[in-house]
Amino acid sequence: MHFGRHISGQFNAELESIRTHVLTMGGLVEQQLSFAIQALHKDDIDLARKVVRDEHKVNAMEVSIDDACTRIIAKRQPTAKDLRLVMAIIKTITDLERIGDVATKIAYVAIETPTNSEKQFQISLEPLCRQAISMLHQVLDAFARMDVDAAASVYKQDDKLDAEYEAVIRQLMNYMMDNPENIPDVLQVMWSARAIERVGDRCQNICEYIIYFVKGKDVRHLGEKDIDELLKE
Repeated sequence: MHFGRHISGQFNAELESIRTHVLTMGGLVEQQLSFAIQALHKDDIDLARKVVRDEHKVNAMEVSIDDACTRIIAKRQPTAKDLRLVMAIIKTITDLERIGDVATKIAYVAIETPTNSEKQFQISLEPLCRQAISMLHQVLDAFARMDVDAAASVYKQDDKLDAEYEAVIRQLMNYMMDNPENIPDVLQVMWSARAIERVGDRCQNICEYIIYFVKGKDVRHLGEKDIDELLKE
């Protein structure tokens, strides 16, 4: 994907290299989140520990990409669309790193929550998890193509994720009232649900960065209708 032609072919190569590294980081974060959720559901302590061990890889990628962006700003002094791309990348990797943090924290929950017949509390987080991972996968694909229509579609999916989260919380609250002896462990599940819901918010942020790069408009405080109108222009 070419973001524009420059006199310096090296500049083109640098921008393309950074974009590629962002997608690599995104793929790792998606894997981390998927593994963490799998570990939580299947009581797979070894998999959870792998997520914790690999956290440093996500952090190292964020630092490396951030450094590369800083060098481009200092060396190339990008303007207009090139500058928007660099800024979008810097913000995107921040959200990706925070999703990676969510994966690590869920992995710790899987490690620390004792195994017993009541662990799942008759509540399944799977629908919520599937939606969050799907949103992350789709937004990374939209970023790869800088597709504003795809980004807008992912942005709207957060409402569905929020609704699923609220349904899970209601079920957990009912369970706690019926089984007060399990409140501490249920609170861990409730925290995990909240962390997964936050992944949707991070994906929305990345959607906004894509739109900012392509359209040159900051849509962080606009509603869905205003964003739709902007994309029609």
